Parts: sequence; C-alpha cells; structure tokens
Amino acid sequence: MPEHSDFSQHQIEPRAAREWVKILSTYREPSVMRSVFELVVTVGPFLTLWVMAWWAMSVSYWLTLTLSLCNAAFILRLFAIQHDCGHGAFFNNRTASDWLGRVLGVLTLTPYDVWRRTHSIHHSSSGNLGRRGIGDVHTLTVEEYGALGPLMRLHYRVYRHPVVLFGLGPGYLFFLQNRLPLGLMNKARYWFSAMCTNAVILIALGLMLYFGGLMPILLIFLPSTLLAATAGVWLFYVQHQFETTHWAAEEDWQLHDAALHGSSHYVLPGWLQWLSANIGIHHVHHVHSRIPFYRLPEVLRDHVELAISNRMTIGESFRNARLHLWDEQSKRLLSFAQFRALKR
Repeated sequence: MPEHSDFSQHQIEPRAAREWVKILSTYREPSVMRSVFELVVTVGPFLTLWVMAWWAMSVSYWLTLTLSLCNAAFILRLFAIQHDCGHGAFFNNRTASDWLGRVLGVLTLTPYDVWRRTHSIHHSSSGNLGRRGIGDVHTLTVEEYGALGPLMRLHYRVYRHPVVLFGLGPGYLFFLQNRLPLGLMNKARYWFSAMCTNAVILIALGLMLYFGGLMPILLIFLPSTLLAATAGVWLFYVQHQFETTHWAAEEDWQLHDAALHGSSHYVLPGWLQWLSANIGIHHVHHVHSRIPFYRLPEVLRDHVELAISNRMTIGESFRNARLHLWDEQSKRLLSFAQFRALKR
C-alpha cells in the first residue's frame, strides 16, 4: 500500500465534524460592500481585457490570443462568484444573488438554475456511494471495476484518462452538456433556465459575428472560455479526488463527516488563491456552504485545526490524478496499477 499523502496526517476526528457546523456559522454573514467590491474587481478586468483583445486584432492576432487567455482567470473568478450566489453566500438577499448568478451564467456558459440544483445535489450526496451520478466525477469502487468486462473497463479507463477529463471534458461540459438540463429533464423550470441562457449566448455570439466576424469568436471567446473551463474542471476534480478522501455506503454515510473528510484543502500561491476565489479551502466550504468565499481565509486564521487538515500541495494534486478506484477495505483511492497489484 502506498504511503499516505502529507495532508492526510492531520485529519479532524469524525466526531468533531458536526460540531464545526455551529462553529463556522459565525462566518456566514456576507458584507454587501465587500461583495460589491469583489464583483467590481472581477468584472472590471474581465471587460477591460475583452476590449483590449478586440482592439489588439488590428495589431496582432497573437496579442489578441494572449490577452484572451489571460482573461480566462477572470472568467474562472466570475464562476466562483456565481457559485457563491448559488449558495446564497454572496448577498443576504436571495433574489439579488439569483439574478446576479443568472447574468454571470451567460458569461460562464452555465445555466444558473440548472447548475444550482445539480450542485445542491452534489453537496447533499458527496461521498455517498449509493448516490453517485449528478454533480460529481464518476468513480468506481475496486469491487465494481473488478466485476466489469474488458470493454466496460476500457470505457472507464478512457473516461478517467487525463486527456479526456481535462482535455476533451471541459469543452464538452461547458459548450455542449450545459446546453441541456441533463438530470433535470422533466422539470420545465430547468428547461427555461437552460434555454434562456442559450438564447442570450446566441445573441451575444451573433453580435460578435456581425461587428467583428469570426475572429473575435475564434481568438477571444473560445480560447478564454475553454481555458477557464479546463481550470475549473481541474479544481473541481482535486477538491474530492485524493488518496484519503471519504466515501461510504449509503447506510454508513454521514453528511458532515463526508463534507469535512471528503474535501481537500488545496494550498495555492496567493495570486492563484485570489483568482480562484479561495475555492481551494474546500473542506470548510463543504462543511458550511453559506460562508462567502472572501471569509474562508478568516476561518483558517482562527482555527488551526482546519488550516492543517486535508492539505494538498500542487505537486500532490498532480500525483493524485493517477488515482481512480475507491478501495472500500483500505479506505483509499487506488491507481489502476495498484488495483492490478492488489488482485495479484
């Protein structure tokens, strides 16, 4: 069995997981002024880079492409703000949060009401082996994978391959899958959310085509959105896919234990933490999702137990990307090579 990752050495005892909900509730109140400030310092650079990239087409297409790729960082941050809106953490006013989320959903290609519902399912079932399938990265147990035939094993291995997960997957997810309310197809409300978002996106693309031709779409819209989508998928992946994550059968699953122990603390440089809106402090977010993203570092400053729990460095995250199968016996994610060794 492989050595444990460094961040697994400081786990909070399971009995303490539920207690954190009450402790962290004191951080849940957002500041209107701070929320508006975070919105301005994200939307402002996003629009500025868009304008600069459009202007740069008359100078150099390479300059345009460079500026558009830089703008991916602010699209990612807009998605993080939309994420907080979905949790009711950005403004105390639910209506204001929802409408801001819907507007941002056009920029992130994500129908807000559809995403909010599937993400809620993710929070309420993360780590539950009996409720996989919506809002998660498909993960099989060692026993399930061992029972598959050769063709289905190949299918799973292809799905979990980095080229598919982080190469093809983000484009498919944001450009294609998000166009339909998959998983919620029987509800008119979610169809309305998806189709309205699609309509506004099409109008925006039509205006780009009318005023600038294909090049703004090819050099600004597509590269920036695709890079932001790839970064977002990677962040979501490492938040729950690590060696000592938490999965349990439905009869043994506990919401707060799964939230605390099944979510990582992704330790990033300060500038990356800012651009990703502290989403790497994911174990705190899952325990209490109503905490605004800009208050998450405050939690770590006040509670050293959470600051040292579930820590994952960038290097560890790359190593964890080779783990694909949950072993219910050892309570570890294993690689395919470790699965073969286990069977031998």
